[in-house]
Amino acid sequence: MAVFPFILVKKPSMKKDSVLIRHEIIHLRQAVELLVIPFYILYLVNYIINRFKYNNHHQAYMHIIFEREAYHQERNTTYLQTRRLYAWMRYFKRGN
Repeated sequence: MAVFPFILVKKPSMKKDSVLIRHEIIHLRQAVELLVIPFYILYLVNYIINRFKYNNHHQAYMHIIFEREAYHQERNTTYLQTRRLYAWMRYFKRGN
């Protein structure tokens, strides 16, 4: 879990999980782009809208635009070096 500016993990061994760490660093970059507090507000608003739309916690979470980017790119080892500003906006699709 990323809580700016930290990445919090349940077990010390998780610090070595490069996919998890990359996923969370993507969230930290998203937070910086939106000046931190607005990121968390938009994240929550997007979840609430999705919760009403899908009536399911997991689907609502998986459709948060910030999570869509992080999950889609977490295995891309060069993504953090090539990621453009506001890249999460590409994952916003009406109707999804």
